[in-house]
Amino acid sequence: MKSVRVNTSVRWIQALCVVAAGAWLAGCSSVALDENKVPVETRTPSSVKPGGGAAAGAAPQSQVANVDLTKNAANAADKLPRVIYFDFDSYVVKDEFRPTIEGQAKALATDRKRHLAIEGHTDERGGREYNLALGQKRAEAVAKSLTLLGATDSQLEAVSFGKERPAVQGSDEEAWAKNRRAELVNR
Repeated sequence: MKSVRVNTSVRWIQALCVVAAGAWLAGCSSVALDENKVPVETRTPSSVKPGGGAAAGAAPQSQVANVDLTKNAANAADKLPRVIYFDFDSYVVKDEFRPTIEGQAKALATDRKRHLAIEGHTDERGGREYNLALGQKRAEAVAKSLTLLGATDSQLEAVSFGKERPAVQGSDEEAWAKNRRAELVNR
């Protein structure tokens, strides 16, 4: 009697596996795509009639000036803010600094020769090792945000100075808030 129950249980498991495999395969089936192509209009340039216009017979001259977009992007990035501030004991990039991150990422994506060092800093509170680790996390958080928006890892270097390079001297909340930062520095 025991072998009959085991045999019946095995058959149920086999049946369930077959049904599950069939459902899985049905979910992976492909749907025929509509292969209709979008109509494309082709145009041919209109010909110029001989003798017409002041420059008839002369080679056409371009009235468009060449513009180096990488220089424009670099100049725009140089005008962006380069400091991102953090809350106490935090390495979360605040939404208010999103335009700064987006602008710098766009400049990095446009000019792949551009490189940034991201320097993480903390206020004076906390031990040296803790502040170095927190500064590194802040620099890496900014670097991660930049890479998610188009910069490459090879363009970025995240470093920490902890509490060693304060932007503002002082032991009050205003000074501490200015020292909890990540600075974007051209390399």
